[in-house]
Amino acid sequence: MLGAQRKDHLREILRRDGRVVAKDVAVELGISEDSIRRDLRELADAGEMVRVYGGALPIPPADRPVDQRALLATESKERVARRAIELITPGSTIVLDAGTTTLAMSRMLPHGADLTVITPSPAIALAVAEHSDARVVIIGGELARFSMVASGPLAMEAVQHLAAELFFLGATGIDPERGLTTGNLDDAVTKRAIAARCAQTYVLGSEEKIGATSRYPVLDLEAVVGVVVDPVDPNPVIDELAERVTVLR
Repeated sequence: MLGAQRKDHLREILRRDGRVVAKDVAVELGISEDSIRRDLRELADAGEMVRVYGGALPIPPADRPVDQRALLATESKERVARRAIELITPGSTIVLDAGTTTLAMSRMLPHGADLTVITPSPAIALAVAEHSDARVVIIGGELARFSMVASGPLAMEAVQHLAAELFFLGATGIDPERGLTTGNLDDAVTKRAIAARCAQTYVLGSEEKIGATSRYPVLDLEAVVGVVVDPVDPNPVIDELAERVTVLR
């Protein structure tokens, strides 16, 4: 079977089964597992799937460009945002990560609470300024057009001079085994750096992120204080998460 045919076969397996197990496909086709892994690596590099140990998974919906993510699970994000807002105390300094759930949070912030909000997202900075009296600090850096978030060396330098009580982290994948992941390498590095400068980190888990896995690891579940989830999400993976980390509904 030619390489192009093998890749078509792998695409079909992913569409049909929701995952590809390299060992199984190698046995089925009678070729080496190394050949399948090479095909999977090339498909992942082309953005068609996410490589994981032993095979591949579909690209999570939350890894789509920011303008498309804004249309995903909007009601779930609103419920998660409302629960996360309850964690904010007056006079605190918080970091709102880039993302559509944190954008929802920025429109719900309490007025007159003497808050300071730090963010790498220009969109969130503008929303906070429009909807609250909070002091706004923007983390500068190169703007990634895919995610519309500041990252890179300048952002990393700015992060080293910041500190906050709470970091509301946005991940595109939240999985009991693979932890917190995202689809952009620079974003993953920036998220880790911000978490290291904050006393507590909470990850925001709207329904499309629970059980999903993206390409780049951000943090292990044990590195965050809790996962804020949609109170009406019936996904059984939430119970698995609760065995590893505090889950807030």
